[in-house]
Amino acid sequence: LAYPDRPPSPVNVTVTQLKANSATVSWDVPEGDVVIGYAILQQRQDGQMQRFIREVNTTNRACVLWDLAEDADYIIQVQSIGLYGESQASKRVHFRTLKETDRLPSNSSNQGDITMEGLDKDRQLQTGEIIIIVAVLLMWAAVIALFCRQYDIIKDNDSNNNKEKTKPSSEHSTPERPSGGLLRSK
Repeated sequence: LAYPDRPPSPVNVTVTQLKANSATVSWDVPEGDVVIGYAILQQRQDGQMQRFIREVNTTNRACVLWDLAEDADYIIQVQSIGLYGESQASKRVHFRTLKETDRLPSNSSNQGDITMEGLDKDRQLQTGEIIIIVAVLLMWAAVIALFCRQYDIIKDNDSNNNKEKTKPSSEHSTPERPSGGLLRSK
């Protein structure tokens, strides 16, 4: 069945940047048709999990698949979304995620260096995040301390005022005198 208004299926669907829990899918769109988005069907080969990713109003020709299970087989198919419907699904592409321990095969010294740099960057990120969190906590502590100090001052003033107000009012029953007395005492 050929639908004249539907765009052609994506071609050259490839999976790159394979990791234990993520991978990147990229594809090409044949020229000539207006493509306004894409849809990706991602499925585990054992049928346990299926995900449908749909993105409209984009010219992207790649998408990151996240939250994948490590050391698992997946099948993906990509469809182009046109103005009048979706294309037929592309050919199925199989890929397998890495094991958490694999990272990158360390058979050449260059790749070993890359993995070490990557790990160091991760560590730096983590310490950076910790520093930010500590800074935020310290700021909050300072704000709370300042607030408490201000609050104490206000409370002290209130209790002083109350004492001054109550003294004259107990001596004189007329309400005009205490306010005058308070002004004088200040």
